[in-house]
Amino acid sequence: MTRVAVVGAGVSGLTAAYRLRQLLGTGAEIVVFEKTRTPGGKLRTTELAGVPYDVGAEAFLARRPEMLALVRELGLDVVHPTGARAKIHAGGTVTGLPPGTVMGVPASAESVAGVLSEAGRRAVEAEVSLPELRLPGGDVPLGPLLRERFGDELVDRLVDPLLGGVYAGGADGLGLRATMPGLAAAVAAGAGSLTAAAASQLPASPSSAPVFGTVPGGLGTVVDRLTELSGADLRTGLPVCDIERNGTSWRLRIGAAPTAHAPAENTIDADAVVLAVPAPSARRLLADLVPAASAAFGEVELASMAVVALALPPGTELPSASGILIGQGERDAAGVPYAAKAFTFSSRKWAHFGTGPVLVRGSVGRFGELGALKADDVELVRVVRDDLARLTGVTAEPVETLVTRWGGGLPQYGTGHLERVERIEKAIAGIPGLAVAGATLHGVGLPACVATAEAAAQRVAAHLSA
Repeated sequence: MTRVAVVGAGVSGLTAAYRLRQLLGTGAEIVVFEKTRTPGGKLRTTELAGVPYDVGAEAFLARRPEMLALVRELGLDVVHPTGARAKIHAGGTVTGLPPGTVMGVPASAESVAGVLSEAGRRAVEAEVSLPELRLPGGDVPLGPLLRERFGDELVDRLVDPLLGGVYAGGADGLGLRATMPGLAAAVAAGAGSLTAAAASQLPASPSSAPVFGTVPGGLGTVVDRLTELSGADLRTGLPVCDIERNGTSWRLRIGAAPTAHAPAENTIDADAVVLAVPAPSARRLLADLVPAASAAFGEVELASMAVVALALPPGTELPSASGILIGQGERDAAGVPYAAKAFTFSSRKWAHFGTGPVLVRGSVGRFGELGALKADDVELVRVVRDDLARLTGVTAEPVETLVTRWGGGLPQYGTGHLERVERIEKAIAGIPGLAVAGATLHGVGLPACVATAEAAAQRVAAHLSA
């Protein structure tokens, strides 16, 4: 019997297991190992005041096909946000998140006039008259480029808050090609400015197609369906400690290292292995097996964050917005800084939360800044509630709260990231029967993770067929 071992039961690992079942048929044995007690990785649906609620990823990009197609293939319903618009706290005030930008990079000065001061708007307006933009062959630091072309205000007030919601990092630590490949491609195709590049990326006419989607019962239902339909032997609470070649197959050692009291190794042999784990675990497991890939994984920096979920009493009035992004260093009228980087007003954003408790989630944590993350859960809830009150005036006592911490949960796509991924994939390509997947590679969003998982499953299936 063919046996494939999948290490990691997040969305990437479980999608790989599901695709492998389709490719290899019912005769194959697929074993999925997860070191924690709960599968799903960053997909985590919990019960908050009796309602299924996502405290990890809460939506996916619906205009990229992989996740949307997978959810529908699994037989699950997809819902889209209401018409409530997002807002942003920038320059000391709250305003609507401007359209006509690509991750905050404007297609015109007018599109960001409501967020920037007059001086900031003029700096954006002048960008098209700067010397024609030419990019080097490799990636370039995003923040310095944007600051040089547009000034600091656009970056601090708009681009950083948007990137913080995706990567928990700011523009100064990220790469242009790694995070905004469409803009880089537009410049390479002849756009002489970033303004022109952004304009080329926007549709000629507004699209009615929804940007985001989710599953009304919570994205945890995707985890359940993938586990069920893959027919995988899911083994949770069992870390894989070592992987080695065993002739033409593989041997995995499971659990803690042997001791004098427990000398026997718990091992399993497999014909192929898919690694769908965060960068630190991949670095450790590949250290002796594929040193070049291990070294590249070891260079990936990570950001930590926390989600503070609040269930407020029914009838609590929220702002007429889907949420509010908060720029780094933003302060209230009294000069007091905010600890949170964003609030999602779930009961405004999603129609299926329209009755019952009023659900809000606050996000805390940016790359390189532990800040409020050092507080215990009780204090973190207090800090987030204080931010919510100062931002919106909402002071209602929650009927239930939940803090979920994602330590090292988001890889940073810095200027060397694309080169690191190329090194990883080139090294892995030389090892038959081994594949990698996950958020470290080609995007932190769910569609990108699903794409890497499907590619990993195809690679393994092709090897086994050969």
